[in-house]
Amino acid sequence: MTLPRHQIRAAFTAGTITVYQAYPPEIADAALAAGRFVPPFKRERMTWVKPSFRWMMYRCGWALKPGQERVLAVEISRAGFEWALAHACLSGYDPRLHVDRAAWRRQSRAAPVRVQWDPERSLRLAPLPYRSVQVGLAGEAVHRYVDEWLVGLTDVTSLARAVHHRVTAGDEPGAAELLPVERPYPLPAEVARVVDAVGTGPAPA
Repeated sequence: MTLPRHQIRAAFTAGTITVYQAYPPEIADAALAAGRFVPPFKRERMTWVKPSFRWMMYRCGWALKPGQERVLAVEISRAGFEWALAHACLSGYDPRLHVDRAAWRRQSRAAPVRVQWDPERSLRLAPLPYRSVQVGLAGEAVHRYVDEWLVGLTDVTSLARAVHHRVTAGDEPGAAELLPVERPYPLPAEVARVVDAVGTGPAPA
């Protein structure tokens, strides 16, 4: 089956969506203990969230890269996620979507959210021909993420290590069975246009 080049795929419920982040132990432990992001998490920095578990594994090297040893599954409200995308600017200029480079630069400076599409990854972390979305939150968007959108935090580092163990052992079918189930996200058409994504219509209950 051929997947659309720009499609958001994620684990989600009727009201929430799960995104992933990787942190050093001191940030992850503090967040898990508090049930929310607290110092040493820095609100002043842009924070990137990823709906794709495999792309998160590519980014953090199966939770083995220094400073990214702990992977958190962050459940946030779908309303918040869609607000972020509706207020986003793409990370690069696209003549199909921007009047000119100057207009894109103005939008980029003003937007509290950055959206980037990068190649999705296989279990071997090889690039695939379709893309996965990364969402960068800054300013107002970070405060909303921490204070309003967050529903729950789960440490999934052990899952990352378990999947990696099966991959390195040559058991890709077994590794695939452990992966979170990610479905096409039913993005509203007006939001899909902002981030150059495919909308999928109403979500199943």
